[in-house]
Amino acid sequence: MEAGVGAEIQTVVERRRSSRAPVTVRIEYGTVDSLFSEFTRNINEGGLFIETEAPLELGERVRLQFQLPGSEQPIRARGRVAWVRGSEQGAPGMGIEFEDLDRAARQRIDELIRALRAR
Repeated sequence: MEAGVGAEIQTVVERRRSSRAPVTVRIEYGTVDSLFSEFTRNINEGGLFIETEAPLELGERVRLQFQLPGSEQPIRARGRVAWVRGSEQGAPGMGIEFEDLDRAARQRIDELIRALRAR
C-alpha cells in the first residue's frame, strides 16, 4: 500500500463529523456523461460509501438518488468523490461527500442512523 493512500483515508475518517451506519441500498448516480447503479455500504448525514469496481475520479461531482429502508420518498442529492479505495484495502469503492442535500433528507438519514444504532 502506498504511504499516502492510507494516510489520506485516515484523514478522511478523522474529519468525518459522525460515524457512518451500515446500510445497503441501491443507489443511482450520474455524472454529466454517464449513469450508474450500484449499492451503498454505509451512510451518514455527511456522505456515503458506494461499493464499485469502477470508482470515479477524486473530486468528480455526481447526482445521486436512493431510497432509504422504510421510506417511500427517494432522496436526491449532489455530491463529490471525496476518496477512493482499491480492492487491496477491502471492498473497493468511493466515498461521496454530500454537497447539496436538503434538510428534510438529512433528517431522514439521521433518523435511520439513530434507529440502526439503537438495535
